[in-house]
Amino acid sequence: MFDKYIIVEDSLRSTADGFAFDAKLGYYRGLGLSMIDDLAISVDGEPVPRDDVRFDEGKGPLSLAEMEHVFDRRWPFGAKATISVKREGPMPAGTYHLGLKEVLRISYLPFPLLAEDSKSLTLAPDLST
Repeated sequence: MFDKYIIVEDSLRSTADGFAFDAKLGYYRGLGLSMIDDLAISVDGEPVPRDDVRFDEGKGPLSLAEMEHVFDRRWPFGAKATISVKREGPMPAGTYHLGLKEVLRISYLPFPLLAEDSKSLTLAPDLST
């Protein structure tokens, strides 16, 4: 439904231990974090290990395993959240094909809702050094 809006354009950035980008929920209502079963990420077609992913809707980062037990936090519709990926050092400048698949548990659906987006995003060189 809102798949083409999941990965936020121009949000890719390098971090000290990998990279981060912003994303939106691919569902027309907000969800409790415990109802997000998975955030599967790929970079240039290579899947990112689940343990290397962190999610932060503004109240502090959580691993995907921690999100399963968080019942007092929500991801509102239309709100940006930061998804961080741990790697060996910062991500170098360049263009990357980023994929994100959200596996969502919706109370009235007898199956998980899958929302997917993929975009080519460019990471600008760090000019501060």
